[in-house]
Amino acid sequence: MDLELFLEILGIDSTSGQERRLAEFLKGRLGMAGQAGHDGVNNAGHGGAQAPAIQEFEVGDGTVNLLMDWSGTGHPSFVFCTHLDTVPPYISPSVELVKEGDLLPDGRRAEKDDTIIKGRGSCDAKGQIFSMYNACLELTKEGFKDFGLLLLTGEETGSHGAKAYTKDNPGGEFVLVGEPTDNCLASASKGTKSFEVTIPGKACHSGYPENGVSAVEEFVDMANKLRITDFPEDPLLGETTWNVGDMVSSNPQNILSPEIRFRIYFRTTFATDEVVQGRLLEACPPGTVIHAFGGDTPMRYFSDVEGIPSKAVSFGSDAPRLDKFARRAICGPGSILTAHTDKEYVLVSDLQAAVENDIRIFKTVSNELNIKH
Repeated sequence: MDLELFLEILGIDSTSGQERRLAEFLKGRLGMAGQAGHDGVNNAGHGGAQAPAIQEFEVGDGTVNLLMDWSGTGHPSFVFCTHLDTVPPYISPSVELVKEGDLLPDGRRAEKDDTIIKGRGSCDAKGQIFSMYNACLELTKEGFKDFGLLLLTGEETGSHGAKAYTKDNPGGEFVLVGEPTDNCLASASKGTKSFEVTIPGKACHSGYPENGVSAVEEFVDMANKLRITDFPEDPLLGETTWNVGDMVSSNPQNILSPEIRFRIYFRTTFATDEVVQGRLLEACPPGTVIHAFGGDTPMRYFSDVEGIPSKAVSFGSDAPRLDKFARRAICGPGSILTAHTDKEYVLVSDLQAAVENDIRIFKTVSNELNIKH
């Protein structure tokens, strides 16, 4: 594995909205720009392996999706897929050697002598790009052809790249989405539901609160009602959770709040996906205005591959938006518990295991679907 290449990838700031620079780097470094294999040129790629033909798809917001295609058709049956963007802030990469038993950033102990790579995107999701690309190189050396690597923009901000790709392209037989799952296959994922909520109050001098209504206190009452709401627990996906963000109440400190506005984001299960909006309405005071932004439904995924453990996950991904693929799976190196934090990291052994997993998944699926070599 060319760790210098990985560090170059990590060295490019691709926080959401700035992915284009990384896409251009990968297009130039890893393959040949042009008409997805239709020009008949046989290029030598990274490490001497067959280079992919590359298709570029404008998303419409200044970013671009990339499809690295080894099939020569422009529409490979099996697609490895992950995202180009990362959450802010950008954290530059660093590399350290660790010994067996050393403490890792998340409190675990290293199981053996290893190399740790830290920085934004190390597991979410540049580690996915790197491991999937290396799996593609190995498959190419073994003579396989009917596969590609799809790199999407805007996953962290609403899956804009996945939506654009699905709108304009036919999909395929199978897509494997790279996310930090501790190298387990995701058996299922929670859904999401997002709402903007505006709770009204009545402004008055805070020395005489009996003459007004504090929208902030109304919010507190709503939140307490939601906290004791008995959402049914799902046997596979567990509890339904929610989080509040983007809260605004611009009243001066000596005036009761006349209005509070916020976003509330639910992680739903098969048991609760259709009921959370109703429960939110029940918890809100009269006069509340709720705007639903939609989201993804809970999903089950392909997860039956010998030698790879599986588990349910609570995070979202591009997978629900890639619905033109007949079958979908999620798997990748690193932990979701360090993703989006200043402790984000991946071990080189995790990356190597991910390459082996990706190849095993591809071969399992290709045998089942008779995907051509």
